Amino acid sequence: MGATEPEAQNGPVTSSMTEDYDLPFPQYRCPTCERDLPLNEARMTVTCAEHQPGDDLAFVVREAGDGDRRGIEEICDRALGETEIDAFETTFDVMSGVNLIAEADGKLAGLMSMAMKRGELAIVLLSVYPEYQGRGVGAALVRAAALMAKERGVPSLRCATSNDDIALLYFYQRHGFVIEDIAVGLLADIAGSAVAGFSGIPLRDEIRLRRSVCQ
Repeated sequence: MGATEPEAQNGPVTSSMTEDYDLPFPQYRCPTCERDLPLNEARMTVTCAEHQPGDDLAFVVREAGDGDRRGIEEICDRALGETEIDAFETTFDVMSGVNLIAEADGKLAGLMSMAMKRGELAIVLLSVYPEYQGRGVGAALVRAAALMAKERGVPSLRCATSNDDIALLYFYQRHGFVIEDIAVGLLADIAGSAVAGFSGIPLRDEIRLRRSVCQ
């Protein structure tokens, strides 16, 4: 299948929607030209399974230790510009969370930060560096989180993402998460306007998902 670019369905984007996140580093990498892309320049493509990126990357997933603090701070800075994350109407500090990291060739490839929230393990942040995306790192982090929750007697994982992040919504649902709630307008209310997010989509709502660890 070739690339698709859906037409706008809701009229023109207003100036208040085109204020982009001021993120210091690219979030994605183009698989065609390998250019690193900021959030608002990224676009979705549809491909067949045979043309997905290879999963031959050798990496390990482990729980983070004190020696990983600098790397965690750096990946948080590249992803969001800070280590404090707002989700589920709560502010979480990644540095005091339960953190899993993926390492490839001795380098940090990805991070999953979690915290207990109402008896469940909430995924506060999932971030994989662009050069490692699409190669199984995120999936391995989800599996490790599910195993950790099960070992701790926690019944389920929860996560939250914004309505614009189509890539992350795709990823979570592909890995067993089910939408359970949508906080309509929450993110726009917090920001004071609907700023442009992934691919220029106005960021308005927080979408919350859950997955049983029995899967």
